[in-house]
Amino acid sequence: MRKILSLLLITVMALGLIGCGTVNETSATIGTEHIKAEIVFRDYGTVKVELYPEKAPITVANFVNLVESGFYDGTLIHRIQTNFVIQGGDPKRVGKEPVPTIKGEFANNGVANDLQHTRGALSMARNGVDYDSASSQFFICIGDCRKSLDGDYACFGYVTEGMNVIDKIVALGPQGDSRMGVLPEGSKMPVIETIRIINN
Repeated sequence: MRKILSLLLITVMALGLIGCGTVNETSATIGTEHIKAEIVFRDYGTVKVELYPEKAPITVANFVNLVESGFYDGTLIHRIQTNFVIQGGDPKRVGKEPVPTIKGEFANNGVANDLQHTRGALSMARNGVDYDSASSQFFICIGDCRKSLDGDYACFGYVTEGMNVIDKIVALGPQGDSRMGVLPEGSKMPVIETIRIINN
């Protein structure tokens, strides 16, 4: 990963895009080369993803920093919404401290990110109407979510291998009465064993 960070093609520091209350710099220096990572789900398998820093530099830098710090190790998939998304990375569910929020890199927030939320898209979750509230939680699209999500959420990569692993997680199905697919406390939540950068 250090080789990638040493490319020095794009340094994500403020950029004049990040508002009050959001993280104003990242420690990673991200180039335009696509970054490859592995998400290891305990008892389910490994999913490979490819990140697009040229489309969402702040988002990718934030994600890479969290990965490199081990933040995601032991976090949970707490949302499984049939035909829509699985979502994880919530620090509160595993007793971790929350991380700063970042600029939402999508069209309706003034950022020309044309990545689409097709099956296998990797994107950042956020809170309600606050466009700049993404921090650590991410989701992976199970189906074609373009109509619901394009332009309003920061897609920053795609699954390149292992959608069968995602489908195994989805097979757990929604639990409880939540229409959003949020798993109730006490239910079996898939564990993210680790996420690692695998570029040579």
